[in-house]
Amino acid sequence: MTFIKNHKKIVSTILVLVVALAVVLGFTLKKGEAVAKFNGESITKDELYSEMVKQYGSATVDKMIADKIVTAEAAKKKIAVSDNEVNKQINALKESYGGEDVFNQMIASNGTTLTQVKEDLKNYLTIKKLLEPQIKITDEEMKTYFEENKDSFAEPEQVKASHILVADEQTANEIKQKLTDGADFADLAKQYSTDEGTKNDGGELGYFGKGDMVAEFENVAFSLDVNQISDPVKTDYGYHIIKVEDKKAAKEAYFEDSKATIKDTLLDQKLDSEYTTWLENKKKGYKIENNLAKA
Repeated sequence: MTFIKNHKKIVSTILVLVVALAVVLGFTLKKGEAVAKFNGESITKDELYSEMVKQYGSATVDKMIADKIVTAEAAKKKIAVSDNEVNKQINALKESYGGEDVFNQMIASNGTTLTQVKEDLKNYLTIKKLLEPQIKITDEEMKTYFEENKDSFAEPEQVKASHILVADEQTANEIKQKLTDGADFADLAKQYSTDEGTKNDGGELGYFGKGDMVAEFENVAFSLDVNQISDPVKTDYGYHIIKVEDKKAAKEAYFEDSKATIKDTLLDQKLDSEYTTWLENKKKGYKIENNLAKA
């Protein structure tokens, strides 16, 4: 998503800020009323708007004009982006951020909304459809990228495990005995585990590689066989009982397995440069005026 990040990173933030302030101030302040005071001197809403327009107005208008050009060109070529395509990208972003909760936190921390993200993604996918036919990516380029980034395509050894975390060794030993006697691991995790993030899922941690967990936990997890349950393991968090659900052996990187990912990455990189040139050329075919640029 290199292209979309670069395309929107400044102006999108400005738009959110301007719109948010306009809405809030529009409801709470009357015309000419102060938004702040310094040594008794008022700073009015109108002065604030003027300052924001002076600093960010021209760039914001340029971005709006660019979006209109993209929409017009897409209409000429009968290019459309469906909701399913946008939602597929949203799901990919959620996965890349480690889940929906982290994704939502990222949106909130950047002062934007899911609706705005979807609009940006729809614009990005439209641009991609417009420009992709004129972008060429050769096998030689892909092979060069693969060799330069080979380590990132290899898959390290991974373990899928669940755990039950408790505060003291006695409780851990009691739970271990219950498991030995045939109790269900997931049920005991829900009942006893102090890890609020995993207990309701039966203690499931998913897959993790070496370096993802604290050393004491990791050393035991990677030493267990599938379906084997550990004795209590002490870490700074308390006492863990670990059950290994599955294992994935390390997998060497192969070019053929990575081609699709590499092509998408190189396409995003080329969109960065091609879009600027394409946009300037398309502007010549429209009557455009940005009066703020003249100010």
